[in-house]
Amino acid sequence: MASLTDSVPDKVEVLAVVETALAWDLSGSDLPPADVTLGMVEQLTTYGRVVAIVLRTMCLSLPAESEARLGAQATLGEAGRRLYLSPPEVTRLAAARRARNVARLVQGLLRATHQVSAEQRSAPNSTPQQAPTKGTLG
Repeated sequence: MASLTDSVPDKVEVLAVVETALAWDLSGSDLPPADVTLGMVEQLTTYGRVVAIVLRTMCLSLPAESEARLGAQATLGEAGRRLYLSPPEVTRLAAARRARNVARLVQGLLRATHQVSAEQRSAPNSTPQQAPTKGTLG
């Protein structure tokens, strides 16, 4: 298990990558090289997959009709499709688009995690889990 947790990017580092990707002007000429951007995509994807695993587990503690659970499951469905796509063609624009899309997905996963956690805290006899940080899974 230690090797998995060592490879999970730090949440603060990932949030900085998210901000960077969302700030790009995709119609501009100042996009980073594709290999740099694809490295960012890999970081975001790795983190997103771990958050999705934690979120899926967290959802099990909520009733099936819970709004937070239903919203999280919709986000998890999208994550299941998009976090396992093959790398895009190697152009600056394609890589930047993928990075931006995965950054938005990571934001959605984190938002769903917070909503599920809030609902868990409001439920009697519950122990909420948190999104992973470096070296932890929950």
